Amino acid sequence: MVDLTTRLGSLTLKNPVTVASGTFGVGRDFAQFIDLNRLGAITSKGVSGDPWPGNAIPRIAETPSGMLNSIGLQNPGVENFCVEELPWVAQFDVPLIVNVSGHSVEEYVRVIQRLELEPSVTAYEINISCPNVDAGGMAFGVDPRLAASVVSACKAITARDCYVKLSPNVTDIVQIAIACVDAGATALSLINTVLGMAIDVRTRRPVLARKVGGLSGPAIKPIALRMVYEVAHAVDVPIIGMGGISCAEDAIEFLLAGASVVAVGTGNFIDPTMTIQIIEGIERYCYEEGIMQIEQLVGALRD
Repeated sequence: MVDLTTRLGSLTLKNPVTVASGTFGVGRDFAQFIDLNRLGAITSKGVSGDPWPGNAIPRIAETPSGMLNSIGLQNPGVENFCVEELPWVAQFDVPLIVNVSGHSVEEYVRVIQRLELEPSVTAYEINISCPNVDAGGMAFGVDPRLAASVVSACKAITARDCYVKLSPNVTDIVQIAIACVDAGATALSLINTVLGMAIDVRTRRPVLARKVGGLSGPAIKPIALRMVYEVAHAVDVPIIGMGGISCAEDAIEFLLAGASVVAVGTGNFIDPTMTIQIIEGIERYCYEEGIMQIEQLVGALRD
């Protein structure tokens, strides 16, 4: 009885729930637990032009209400992704958003040029916000001019939607968001992980080999909500909200703050069925509140 259909740029999603890049692959490991067709969209792990080996171990650390990761966007490269992953995920009736990563503007462009040959790719999420790589990544996401250069170069070679994933590790995320939209971003994804650190008091050394990593999970939800709220009031494109979403109530908070779509990340590691629980919980909430269309919730926060 509740219409969960959601608009995201040129796409129409069956519901507003996707997954955060890097927490779901393309769904192979999760297909044994959930029906992937029920998701609003699948967002892939980051894909680069050439294979990236990732960072040295240890690169995962559990923290109170969250986790630190320093994976470093490990992936086998775009050609392997097209040959090995795309044929498998194409069997499902769900839009595929491919997260695109690069060390340079030229690499972002090269990845998209290859993916343009694949009909099963629906849209791109341009990752300019990963804190775990030494070149590219977050370097583009902390400077409005550099962020715009990546977005404009990508948009120049594709008619598909380009969503841009923003970093919280900036002084003013609104200025980065505006620069990306002005450069052609179809939507914005926020937030990526918050830069953090853990120390082993016995060895007196950093827990992570790279010393710092990205903090995700419930601990960052208040930060993410605030940033989604601020950006939603500054731009006129849809927002994919993420950061510590673990239940339907969390997701609804993001919708009220101005997100059109929500992405589940670290929660997938806790419970592989969490996305479906959230979809069902949103539908139940809407029914109980007399809301017949999910879009009525977007930005409906009462001041």
